[in-house]
Amino acid sequence: MMTLTARFDDALVLARNLHADQVRKGTAIPYVSHLLAVSSIVLDHGGTEDEAIAALLHDAVEDQGGDAARTEIRRRFGDAVVDIVDGCTDAEVIPKPPWRARKEAYVGHIAGASRSVRLVSAADKLHNARAILADYRQSGESLWGRFNGGRAGTLWYYRALVGAFSAVDRTPLVEELDRTVTALERLVVSDDDVAQGHAVR
Repeated sequence: MMTLTARFDDALVLARNLHADQVRKGTAIPYVSHLLAVSSIVLDHGGTEDEAIAALLHDAVEDQGGDAARTEIRRRFGDAVVDIVDGCTDAEVIPKPPWRARKEAYVGHIAGASRSVRLVSAADKLHNARAILADYRQSGESLWGRFNGGRAGTLWYYRALVGAFSAVDRTPLVEELDRTVTALERLVVSDDDVAQGHAVR
């Protein structure tokens, strides 16, 4: 049995402090809810304490401090955690590079990523995909305005991620990501069919 230590408690506090003023895109939900969910998914799928800590901090370098955040994470949690966080980071410069090129590069790097990076990344993408699916059911097409890639780009990105993860290792976590993305794709297509039917009538 794996037992979480005070290091995990420390990471919880750091994640809360780093993301204290951040909310989930297009909502009033504290961003830390996403970090907690990703860490929970990692633990549910057999992750180590380092992987669970990296899940809590996976967006810290990208969104909350760049190299300064990396230095603090390394000081407090070590190289292994930093390596995972770096592997989950698609940009740390402001402004960020163009969206499509950045996402294509992220998808491309999965094939050579460590098992730990793939675990945390897949957990991150699963929670995001679940949130997108739930929000689409509530908001419909207006949801896509929250995303730089819009509808087409967002759907492409998540399907490309499923392909990239599956090409390396078809784990239960990747299978769940695939099911969630498929459910989103089917719902969007179904709504398109309904809209087109109304237009014909």
